[in-house]
Amino acid sequence: MLIQDKFHVTYCSNIHPGEDWESTFRNLKDFIPKIKGELSKDSPFGIGLRLSNAASIQLDQGSNLEDFKNWLAQNNCYVFTMNGFPFGEFHKTQVKDKVHAPDWTTRERVDYTKRLFKQLAFLLPSGMSGGISTSPISYKHWYASKEQLAQALKTGSKHLTEVLLYLQELEKTTGKYLHLDIEPEPDGLLENTVEFVDFYENYLVPTANKEIVSRMGLNEQEAEQLTKRHITLCYDICHYSLAYEEPTFTFEQMRKVGITIGKIQVSSALKIIFEKGKEDQIWNSLARFNEPTYLHQVTEKKEGKVKVYNDLPMVLKNRKAHKELRAHFHVPIFLEKFDDLYSTQDQILSTLSYLEKHDVTEHLEVETYTWDVLPETLKVDLGQSIIRELKWLKEHMA
Repeated sequence: MLIQDKFHVTYCSNIHPGEDWESTFRNLKDFIPKIKGELSKDSPFGIGLRLSNAASIQLDQGSNLEDFKNWLAQNNCYVFTMNGFPFGEFHKTQVKDKVHAPDWTTRERVDYTKRLFKQLAFLLPSGMSGGISTSPISYKHWYASKEQLAQALKTGSKHLTEVLLYLQELEKTTGKYLHLDIEPEPDGLLENTVEFVDFYENYLVPTANKEIVSRMGLNEQEAEQLTKRHITLCYDICHYSLAYEEPTFTFEQMRKVGITIGKIQVSSALKIIFEKGKEDQIWNSLARFNEPTYLHQVTEKKEGKVKVYNDLPMVLKNRKAHKELRAHFHVPIFLEKFDDLYSTQDQILSTLSYLEKHDVTEHLEVETYTWDVLPETLKVDLGQSIIRELKWLKEHMA
């Protein structure tokens, strides 16, 4: 069996602009049949669906949800994963840190996520697990003290517990296993493996155990197993390369503490290696990626510690001496090098190598959402770019 046969492989539809259901569905109808025709003409094609809060509300209206399920069946497609990280507008507007809002301290985030799960449970084929990726609780720079950060983690744990209890009820009524995949990223409240495990063990499990034991009559061990079944990790390869953490480290740490990987997002960051005598040339190449829509955190590892600069303009303005920087800019996964810059494609290859020998997750989703803000020389036909990324991934899984 080929390694790719073990997985549901797709791309995330957050690549397509559109914040209401009409435009979301129109994009799916425009792109999915062509992409499927190139990649899985005679076999089912999985979709990684991104719905804004507005689109999700509209999907529940009238016969929209039933019509969409019928369209999926007619086109031999299915939805197995959703991206529930960006709540609001995600294209053609300044997103920056607003991508975290509303965060997991709010009722809006809970209601949005529960609605997405209800829709996923309706769309998901029987006998298949389904997952939704979500934000790493909140954004660090919104909090002025450690006490405020701790309170955000406590509130986030309470709201996540509400969602996992909802997932347990959905499984009872639908027979479908669903999981919420938390996605660490630079400057999120959870950035890396250590922070994720610390949150899980010191905030989420104690909060969830108390509620589950009280409501369901389970013992603490059973309650913890239930939490670990429904609240999982979304391993975004780009984000973990920015943390300078190898996939083996993260996956082994998750295995040791018994936390599941719900989804792997296959993505690649910018890697900037400063060659002596070419510094100005390299800085000029990097400046081409300075655009105003998304946060492009920059990280640097010095003396064993990772320093995070909260956006690309900060390092471009100062142009200090560095050996290597990595920038949070999702670049096409099939590119190892362009101009004077590199990508963290090597981290993708390391992840695929690990997956050859270990069972980690069933869900793989390519997430290059920055096509419309890439430098002009990297912009090509969107449909063909998606096809090229998925073909590259499947070839390297063969």
